[in-house]
Amino acid sequence: MTTCITGTGLYIPPYSISNEELVESFNHYVENYNTEHAEEIAAETVTALEPSSAAFIEKVSGIKSRYVMEKEGILNTEIMAPVIPYRNLGEELSVMAEMGAAALRDALADAGLEANDLDGIILACSNFQRTYPAVAIEIQNEIGMIGGFAYDMNVACSAATFGLSQAHGSIISGLAKRIAVVNVEITSAHLNWRNRDSHFIFGDVATASIVEELDTPKGYEILNSKLFTQFSTNIKNEYGFMDRSEYLAAQTEMYPDIKAPVTDKLFLQNGRKVFREVCPKVSEIITEHLQENDIPTSDVKMMWLHQANANMLDLILRTVIGKDADKSIAPSVIAEFANTSSASPMIVFHRHKDDLVSGDLGVICSFGAGYSIGSVLVRKV
Repeated sequence: MTTCITGTGLYIPPYSISNEELVESFNHYVENYNTEHAEEIAAETVTALEPSSAAFIEKVSGIKSRYVMEKEGILNTEIMAPVIPYRNLGEELSVMAEMGAAALRDALADAGLEANDLDGIILACSNFQRTYPAVAIEIQNEIGMIGGFAYDMNVACSAATFGLSQAHGSIISGLAKRIAVVNVEITSAHLNWRNRDSHFIFGDVATASIVEELDTPKGYEILNSKLFTQFSTNIKNEYGFMDRSEYLAAQTEMYPDIKAPVTDKLFLQNGRKVFREVCPKVSEIITEHLQENDIPTSDVKMMWLHQANANMLDLILRTVIGKDADKSIAPSVIAEFANTSSASPMIVFHRHKDDLVSGDLGVICSFGAGYSIGSVLVRKV
């Protein structure tokens, strides 16, 4: 018996924002802010905001555009956040479940399966719109899957590879025979669109993968996985259910030092430190994983990497494969999708899984907050 990835699915949101559109909105906000605080800026009690440019964004990230679930609110300088109406739980399908179900139906069709062929669903993401009931169970209900199990899990941008590893392990242990791993990211809702250093990074999307136990392998056989975590606060998003209590505490004399502005709880990143610390570790984990399986780097035909940043992709590729490595080994979708957190390596896998031939080896690798790194070795059947 082998465990294989037999189908993948992709849901693309209805709207796209180009760098040029984003910069026009952001610079308008900067101009208004600097005008409003002109006296404080002159007195040096407030720091003036700097404008951005489409060329700057593409240079530092490789991003040209991003997909989003709602566009007008993001580009409105009075709002600068997606405006997505509340849906009454139990009466209306949540936005997150809607996206995940669409991607999952696509993956099931790709694998030639029906909803009731599944034994489990793992929703592996960076952000969830609620704590419980699990959005995975809502997706289970929406697609008409009767019986089995579904649960949510979070390892930030590494959630897809950790989810694949969890599905693989569950099948090996006998818990299930077919599991769907779904990655839904509404990153536009966790992003501070007023932060020049990070407002351009993310996009929304949903992906899904079908993992099966088979007598006769097909698709991509999962050989094994390697997982790594190490605590760091260089990438963080602290927005959560404790915010109300912390906000109330901040209003009392008991805790005068606590501040709870919403923007401080949204996505924050020390980009330079992340680049310096994460890239070498990702390369190290992939290299060790290959060595543990007696696979020379020259045998790796493709690396489906987390689309965090174009410069990170290039560095990891050159460090693992060699300085003269063919860039097609690590294909990129970041220019079109931006960083889509946990879903990003699966977008690349979905788009490029047919590029290899039988017997070819590849690595699905994701990395991000935690720090967390996941490497999954696969072989084209």
